[in-house]
Amino acid sequence: MTVKLRHGIFMAPFHAMKESPALLFQQDLELVTHLDRLGFQEAWFGEHHSAGQETISSPELFIAAAAERTSDIRLGTGVVSLPYHHPLMAADRIIQLDHMTRGRVMFGVGPGLLASDAIMLGIDPAVQRDRMAEALDIILRLFRGEVVSHKSEWFELSEARLHLAPYSHPHPEVVVASAVTPSGGRIAGKYGLGMLCVAAGENAGFDALDVNWRVANEVAAQHGHTMDPSGLRLVVGMHIAETREEAMRQARHGFTNQIDYLNNVLPRLFAPPGEDLMDWYVGTGSAVIGTPDDAIARIEQLLGKVPDVGAILLNAHSWANPEDTKRSFELYSRYVVPHFEGWNKPRQESYAWVGRNQEEFVQKRKSAAQAVFDRHEAEMADKGAGSARPDQGQESTFG
Repeated sequence: MTVKLRHGIFMAPFHAMKESPALLFQQDLELVTHLDRLGFQEAWFGEHHSAGQETISSPELFIAAAAERTSDIRLGTGVVSLPYHHPLMAADRIIQLDHMTRGRVMFGVGPGLLASDAIMLGIDPAVQRDRMAEALDIILRLFRGEVVSHKSEWFELSEARLHLAPYSHPHPEVVVASAVTPSGGRIAGKYGLGMLCVAAGENAGFDALDVNWRVANEVAAQHGHTMDPSGLRLVVGMHIAETREEAMRQARHGFTNQIDYLNNVLPRLFAPPGEDLMDWYVGTGSAVIGTPDDAIARIEQLLGKVPDVGAILLNAHSWANPEDTKRSFELYSRYVVPHFEGWNKPRQESYAWVGRNQEEFVQKRKSAAQAVFDRHEAEMADKGAGSARPDQGQESTFG
C-alpha cells in the first residue's frame, strides 16, 4: 500500500425494536467515545426514516452530540440522502458542523437507500439518483462560495449563498456512497470526490469493488480529475473475540435479528436448507466472526482487490451485547490496527536481531562483567581484602 490505512466504523445503526430508543442513542454515543479513546479515526452515521431498526434520522444531530463527547475522531454523515433535503439547507447544516467540530465533520451523500423513506416523501425511487446528482452539484458550488440561482422540479434557489465560509479548506471532505451499481463511482469521478463503499464486505459489493473504482478513475480522467485513494472507504461486517468459538457464541445474541431486518427490507439473505444461518453467512465471506487474525486476513483480501484504500470501516451492529461489542473493537485496535500500521515491525526485527547474535552478545556481556570482577579483586588484593566473586560463579541476571 502507498496510502496510509485508517480505521473507523459505519453506524446505521441496527437495533432490535424492543429496547428504549433513548437508551440506545446513549449507547451509540458511548460507543463513539469508546472508539475515540481506542484511537479509531472515523465514524459515519446513517439517515433513515422508516423500517424500524436504523434509528438515526438526522446524522447531523447525532454528530453534534458526538463531537461534544470526543476529541480526535472524525465524524461523517453516512449519508445525507440528498433527495430528501433542500440543497441550501443541507449545505448550511454541514458548514455549521464544520465550525462546531473544528473541521472534524465529513459530508457523505447518497440518493437514499430505503424505498420506504422515499415513498413516504412522495418521491419516486426511480428519480432519486438523478436528484442526488443535481443537489450535489448545487452544494459543491455553494461550498466554493458561488452565488447560485437554480430552478428545479423539486427545489428553487434565488441568488442563494452560504452565510458562513467553511472552516475547513477548501471545504469539508465530500464522499459519495457506492454500493453495487456504478452510479456512485461515476458521480465521485465527475467531481473527484471520495467513495464510501457500503457493501464492500458482501459478495456482490466485493465483486463490484474494483470495477466501480476503475469506473470512478475513468470518469475522473474525463473531467480532468485524479481520484485520491485515501478517500476510498470500505465497509466490512466484523465481530471478533479471543477465539472463533467465543466470537460465534457472542454474535448469536442479535445476529439473526439483524438478518431478519435486512430481509424485511430486501429479501436476499437465506441459508440453504439445513445449514446454520451464521455459519453460512460467514462462509460466504459476507462477514468476519472470529479472531483478530481472521480480521487481518479479510482486510488483506480486500486490499488484494483494491490495493490502495484510505479506510476500513467496521459495520457497527448489535450482533453481540454492548460489552462484548466494545471488547471486539478493543481487540481490533489492539491487534489488527498495529498489523497494518507496522508499529511492531521494529520490535520484531530487534527481537530477531538479538536472537541471531545471542552468542556474541552474551559472551561480550560476560566478558564485561568478568572485567569488573577482576578489577575489583585487584583493588581488594592491594588492600588485603577478600574476593567479591559470587560463590557459584554465576553472573546475576540483572548484573
